[in-house]
Amino acid sequence: MTEADIRAPDIADLAAAAALAVPGVSGLHGGEFGTVATYLPGRRITGISIGADACAVHVILRYPADLIATADRVRDAVRAVVGVPVDVTIEDLTDELPHDETGPRT
Repeated sequence: MTEADIRAPDIADLAAAAALAVPGVSGLHGGEFGTVATYLPGRRITGISIGADACAVHVILRYPADLIATADRVRDAVRAVVGVPVDVTIEDLTDELPHDETGPRT
């Protein structure tokens, strides 16, 4: 087992957390057929696919959001974790708060 194999789950979890921490991101999305994911022993992280040369992140954004600026912030946040170029795909928009935010909607 290589050091990269040991770090892979940590990197995928950190990349997902980085994307979800960007203001305006409501969640991660698995793509049209649910194939955008990182597969780990016993689980998968939907919406993040990390390769040796690139990373794909598929997100759901909260309306109203500046789509381009939010995608750029996601790209920068995830690239800081994975260290390879990041492609961001906006899969959907929602007006709902993510599950971890509480309080009245405005």
